[in-house]
Amino acid sequence: MRDKVTQYVRVFNHFDENGDGKISPSELRQCVEAIGGKLSWAEAEALVEVLDSDKDGLVGLDDFVRFVEEGEEEEKVKDLREAFKMYEMEGCDCITPKSLMRMLGRLGECKSIDECETMIARFDLNGDGVLSFDEFRVMML
Repeated sequence: MRDKVTQYVRVFNHFDENGDGKISPSELRQCVEAIGGKLSWAEAEALVEVLDSDKDGLVGLDDFVRFVEEGEEEEKVKDLREAFKMYEMEGCDCITPKSLMRMLGRLGECKSIDECETMIARFDLNGDGVLSFDEFRVMML
């Protein structure tokens, strides 16, 4: 965790060209352009306004870390959705004992329907015998 914070501070300091401990819309635009992106002045101001928790018109380190962490969380959910789709093979937007058994078999782990029902029951929060995406997410996190 400490390495992660150190990396965040390093990236933040790179954005904070004048070293005042805040990222301005101008600094944000310069950094985005330095990595080959484009960000208009209006877009930079809008992004800073969204991220700025103390409403001083600048992004502080805490705002920056929160933004990066939220992005990582969105990426995790996206990855979990992809994994969920691999197990959900019957088009019902849930993992059934049969679809779980089939996927585990493809992964080289043979389980019976009863074993798959037991596995699902542990995380089946609403007791319907299948796993929804939200139940799958709870199980994986």
